[in-house]
Amino acid sequence: MKKRFGKDFYYALRMTLPVMAGYVFLGMTFGLLAKSEGFAWWVPVLMSLVIYSGALEFAAVPLMGSFDPIGALLLGIMLSARHLFYGIPMLKKYEGTKMAKPFLIFGLTDETFSILSTAEPEDGVNPSKFYVLVTLLDYIYWVSGTLVGAILGTAINLNLEGLDFVLTALFVVLFIEQMKTKSGILSGIVGVAASAVSLIAFGKTYFIVISMAMIASVLFAGKKVIDRE
Repeated sequence: MKKRFGKDFYYALRMTLPVMAGYVFLGMTFGLLAKSEGFAWWVPVLMSLVIYSGALEFAAVPLMGSFDPIGALLLGIMLSARHLFYGIPMLKKYEGTKMAKPFLIFGLTDETFSILSTAEPEDGVNPSKFYVLVTLLDYIYWVSGTLVGAILGTAINLNLEGLDFVLTALFVVLFIEQMKTKSGILSGIVGVAASAVSLIAFGKTYFIVISMAMIASVLFAGKKVIDRE
């Protein structure tokens, strides 16, 4: 049993190393940013534990300085709407995860989805345990990075300009990995094309939700082709 768990763990660890590199440094950036805005060290850590959404956490820092619950709600919906589309293709994969399913749903970030939606567990790796371990490890990376950043923020002052590019770089790495398969190439082309059209037609304020709807529609319509590839 221990040997089996060890194989599941090390395979999940290997698959999440690119995420670790991005989450730890970006989490540190968030912790430092929140601390520089005058929050106690535990506030960004609590946000990472409960919210667990990098974009929303960064955006929430200035909102917390003023009481605007409606604005915070609308911002949260807008930034997190893409997760509605992430959940649909994961329904089949999460069958049989039993009590772990609520945590898997809570922990389905962009990077976790990128791994779980494309990676197939190798021989001897339990799929359900693999999904849980990948989600748990990514969660630990983010919270740990935030904790380190918040603690460092109490002792040093840093120029944080440009550090948020870590998340963009992480997306690029995951996108390149996904494009190594035929189905990944098809999905990648659809995603880039839909995003470009939506950005040009609707502007940067609304293009995320619209492009996600377009991507989901095209991928569902061409599901048989993608599955065959």
